Amino acid sequence: MEMGEISMEEKMSYVLSNCMCEKCSSYKNCSAEGGKKELGFCFPKIGKSVCITEEKGCICGSCPVYSKLGLRYMYYCTRGSEKDQMAM
Repeated sequence: MEMGEISMEEKMSYVLSNCMCEKCSSYKNCSAEGGKKELGFCFPKIGKSVCITEEKGCICGSCPVYSKLGLRYMYYCTRGSEKDQMAM
């Protein structure tokens, strides 16, 4: 099934299940600071992190979500979702 044929909730579930954010050198676990664990920054309903501020490297291009959704940008955790970055 193509991603365009499924609901937004199913897409979000796919993103969160296949996300590699935690393996990235820029990733910071916000729950360690009393926030909530964040993942899937490329997804429009999620967007950029509230606690990640430093870009220490980016693995978005090697993430299965990146290719499956046909994404083009990087550093979603600090710059916002694909949709956000397209508007810049």
